[in-house]
Amino acid sequence: MPTIPIGGPYRFFFYANDRDESPHIHVERENNKAKFWLRSVRLHQSGGFSRAEINHIQRLVEENEEKFLRRWNEFFTD
Repeated sequence: MPTIPIGGPYRFFFYANDRDESPHIHVERENNKAKFWLRSVRLHQSGGFSRAEINHIQRLVEENEEKFLRRWNEFFTD
């Protein structure tokens, strides 16, 4: 389960078996979870996060989209 550190209270990662899906990133903090598609960043699903926190996380994903896509491609094409 590759984790991409960007600092802060969130863990950004994807699962090794996510290969057959479009590029995306999972986000966790405590028991809260979300999943964002990376091309044209948009929320796919969430649980436990407030709307304000989802908005904040989405901005983080947008700011780090290139980094997440690079790591996705490195992991799944190597």
